[in-house]
Amino acid sequence: MRPVAVIGAGKTPFGIFADRDLRSLAVEAGEKCFHNCHVVPGQIESFYLGNFAGPAFAGQNHLAPYVSTALDILNVPATRVEAACASSGSAFFHAWAEVAAGMYDLVMVVGVEKMTSQTTARVNEILAEAGDCSGEMRAGNTFASLFAMIARRHMYEFGTKKEHLSAVAVKNHANGALNPDAQMRKVITLEQAMRGKPIADPLNLYDCSLISDGAAAVILAPLERAGEFTDKPVRILGIAQASDYVALDEKDDITTFPAVRRAGEKAYQMAGVTPRDIQFAELHDCFTIAEIIATEDLGFTGRGEGGPYAFEGHTARSGERPVNTSGGLKAKGHPVGATGVAQICDLVLQIRCEAGERQIPRHSLGLAENLGGSGATCVVSILGAA
Repeated sequence: MRPVAVIGAGKTPFGIFADRDLRSLAVEAGEKCFHNCHVVPGQIESFYLGNFAGPAFAGQNHLAPYVSTALDILNVPATRVEAACASSGSAFFHAWAEVAAGMYDLVMVVGVEKMTSQTTARVNEILAEAGDCSGEMRAGNTFASLFAMIARRHMYEFGTKKEHLSAVAVKNHANGALNPDAQMRKVITLEQAMRGKPIADPLNLYDCSLISDGAAAVILAPLERAGEFTDKPVRILGIAQASDYVALDEKDDITTFPAVRRAGEKAYQMAGVTPRDIQFAELHDCFTIAEIIATEDLGFTGRGEGGPYAFEGHTARSGERPVNTSGGLKAKGHPVGATGVAQICDLVLQIRCEAGERQIPRHSLGLAENLGGSGATCVVSILGAA
């Protein structure tokens, strides 16, 4: 397998854009990516689109060529990947495999979602289709209620407290306030976070990610050719995708995600590093409890210790291992099909020392964890300076 690098990255701001459609968002991110690495559309040999529910949200199917041709990418494979909220993380994994295997040299990945054209109730219905529709969702569950069950069990098993969850929200809002592309640029206090509008006990409004529009794009190339396009290539050191049961009642333990653990183990092995070596991370905080569990499953802290680890400031920008310097899904926004690639873009910004006010001093080795559903899919990517 050939070493692979990210040579270009680009993304739109995340937010509510009533005057934008899915394709225009994808094109904006793609064009920024081209400009970032001095690649032109005719050089792209394969194209992947990460998208969860374009047909439901935006009323459009056959999305990969719909987007690729709008970017003037013609006569190449154009493939849409759907893996719930891990859609573009999975697309990134498959693009890496093509380049690493020597099938193609220049592969583009775009992640996009246009969610705000639907009502909040309808968005929740569409998102619920990534769960167990014949069981959990038929009984009236949403992902908020499922992650509330996960949080409540974590509290019971390990003594995790509401203020631990709220500390994640406070930290991510502080980071998002410094991100010019974030949807929610609002600093909050711990008291505000704990007294938010109830959603599904123990989760409140500040524990839940945002309904968002947005897109992100990257271009991959063999490391040996990366210098032709950029003087700041970022190497993909390790990457893995794993899966697990969709329904919570089929899992042995809902306070841990086996797909995250397995993908993390394989990515660490490929990269030749351990959890201690990771300097910063973008983790999938669809709900605050998800970030806490991810820090445990990825070995940043022990089982049941993720809550205090966040509360004590270890994951803050000034902490020993900053998590979600972008603001995370909680503040940056969560256009589900774009999230995985957006995480990669944020790693690239930090590694290239281009993160502005959010720049951290130790930034040469970063990890992204992109989760689908309530842990049924996970992609873990480890990137470092080339």
